[in-house]
Amino acid sequence: MEISTFLPRGSSLTWQDYSVLLALLVVMVFIGLYCGRKEESTADFFLGKRQIPWWAACLSFVATEISAVTLISVPAIAYMENWEYAQFFIGSFLARVVIAFLFIPAFYRYNCTSIYEFLKYRFGPETQIAGSILFFITRLLASGVRLMVACLAVSVLIGWPIIPTILLFSVICILYIAWGGIKAVVWTNVVQALVFTLAGVAAIGFLLTQIDGGAAAVVAIAGQAGKLKIFNWGPGLMEAGAPVFLKSLLTDPNLLVLATLNGFFGSMAAFGTDQETMQRLLTVETRRESQKTMLMTPIGSFLVMLIFLSVGACLYVFYAQHPGLPLPAKLDKIFPYFIEQTMPPMMRGLMLAAIVLASIDSPLGSLTSSFVTDIYRPVLFKSATERHYLFVSRICVVIFGIILGVIAFIFSHFEKFLWLAFKIGGVTYGSLLGVFLLGLLTTRRCNRVNVVAMTLAALAMLVLLILSEKDIFPLGWTWLLLIGTFLTFAIGWIFGTKAEEAAASR
Repeated sequence: MEISTFLPRGSSLTWQDYSVLLALLVVMVFIGLYCGRKEESTADFFLGKRQIPWWAACLSFVATEISAVTLISVPAIAYMENWEYAQFFIGSFLARVVIAFLFIPAFYRYNCTSIYEFLKYRFGPETQIAGSILFFITRLLASGVRLMVACLAVSVLIGWPIIPTILLFSVICILYIAWGGIKAVVWTNVVQALVFTLAGVAAIGFLLTQIDGGAAAVVAIAGQAGKLKIFNWGPGLMEAGAPVFLKSLLTDPNLLVLATLNGFFGSMAAFGTDQETMQRLLTVETRRESQKTMLMTPIGSFLVMLIFLSVGACLYVFYAQHPGLPLPAKLDKIFPYFIEQTMPPMMRGLMLAAIVLASIDSPLGSLTSSFVTDIYRPVLFKSATERHYLFVSRICVVIFGIILGVIAFIFSHFEKFLWLAFKIGGVTYGSLLGVFLLGLLTTRRCNRVNVVAMTLAALAMLVLLILSEKDIFPLGWTWLLLIGTFLTFAIGWIFGTKAEEAAASR
């Protein structure tokens, strides 16, 4: 291991910057500790007794969806590429409508603490456990990317090496969530959402003051360079010919039709079959309030996405007008690098606080709720008191926090973090979405067949991802989720029917 991995470097941050960060951290921690007190049962710890206001759950959902990946990676993608990332929001908006009227009623009908309990009631315990395990794999890896992005950004800003930064974040997350459970998480998410939205607007305002010509120059220069391009229509079939059109359809994940499909199925999987985000929607009292919460989330998510895409465009124009300024070795760090090198005191502190606060929320609560509800309670230790399960839940927060920190360090050697998170989800989300759709849209009662279908689909998508990354088989990662969903659903439908017929004949 290099010594620089452990030893601190210099930082241009001032006492004013640290004061802003400390003040916001104190406010957030106080809110979290106050709101998360008096946890007496797993119903408190995992669902907040379903007493969270819908608007707070909405802001919590947005804060969870956004994370430090959006704050750091979206400006970097806009700087290096363009605004085609926004195409995913078209499908994402439609997916939220489907979740509101198809998924949420089912979860409230069965009074689910973990959404994978739905799979138990619908199919059987084997499908529930398989779904929970796939969630663990997906959430640990994807959240490892989130934590790593935040730690890299903070290491750039305060001059800390990556290992102590990861340790600091991990310890804060463990203590914070182990104490307060979902109530502490939701109310601190509200603070986080407000802070990083304000920070994004402030960053745009500051950048415009540093750009000759202001907003008009951003539109002109970034537009001429193609940085404001949103829609990727791809090559026309008639103009380019069938081979070129087919290759683009298979390999270009930013093609409008693929981006929209991936936004639709990806958001349906990420929001409807992932305990991390759905847990927020289960903390409100009624199904109707939960649906209203989901239908309001696109407003906040779209606003934040637009803000940080604009930050990336402004960064491109700023550095285009100042070609003599140095750039970071990894352009993924362009935004924290700009904050550290160019922004004045106080504003640097606000940006640092936004990144830190957006990163403190972690999946430890949802991982714990799924493990205790789906595996520990029904399989490993069936007859125990609520006090026992609450104690085990807090121990699990510690264990999952340590695992998450290790994964974050491993991912610190990768690049293009935004797409990395999507690729991880593409391997397993198809299996989860396929089996949930099978349960919601059909009357099939297959159980063990589902486990086989989910496992085969996930393994097949992993093989396809490896082959595509090594350029052995030309396939855009966007296809992974679509193929995995279809494969899981088809296997469960076809062979589940045969299993039903065989069972009926016995």
